[in-house]
Amino acid sequence: MISIYSILALIGAYLFGSIPTAVWIGQAFYGVDVREYGSGNAGATNTFRVLGKKAGTAVMILDILKGYTATNLAFFIGLSVTGPQNSVQFVNYQLALGITAVMGHLFPVFAGFRGGKGIATLFGMILAVHLQAALLCVLVFLVFFLVFGYVSLGSIAAGFTLPLSVIFVFHSPVRSVVLYGMCICVLILVTHQKNIERLLKGKESKVRLFKKTIS
Repeated sequence: MISIYSILALIGAYLFGSIPTAVWIGQAFYGVDVREYGSGNAGATNTFRVLGKKAGTAVMILDILKGYTATNLAFFIGLSVTGPQNSVQFVNYQLALGITAVMGHLFPVFAGFRGGKGIATLFGMILAVHLQAALLCVLVFLVFFLVFGYVSLGSIAAGFTLPLSVIFVFHSPVRSVVLYGMCICVLILVTHQKNIERLLKGKESKVRLFKKTIS
């Protein structure tokens, strides 16, 4: 069922996702557009590389909140439309809103449609939809990142962990969550194509959390 409230929620989710935190923080506090440095992406990872850990941490937290907040706009649509919390219909609305927010991050209207890769926003979405799977993804990400030093590799590993954990660990009864997890794998592979090429060639840059200078 489509209502005016669900349409407004989708618009709100896209606008939340479109907030270019990396661009605005870089320009407001450092006089730098992070898209002109490093990997050229307006995301937390590139902000860590270009501006250091304080700016990178702020961007990461805010991007996670974007996804989490947008996904939970489902609570404001109305139970008569979404059904009760944790029902299949409600979760489907959450997924639709979260995906819309991620698209906003990838193609932000407030930043010339040049955004980031959406990993932090995706994580915020997963936190709202399936907390346990999200925490497991964090664990996998940290293991890969701390062992190998590549954020991209950790993100890819965490992305593949989501559908596997939903299917084999948590046995989610909601098919759309499983399908969503599989779609995330495809999205991460597409958005990280250049990273994968650099990883295979041994040319991928490692992120040093304590590096403060602009590269």
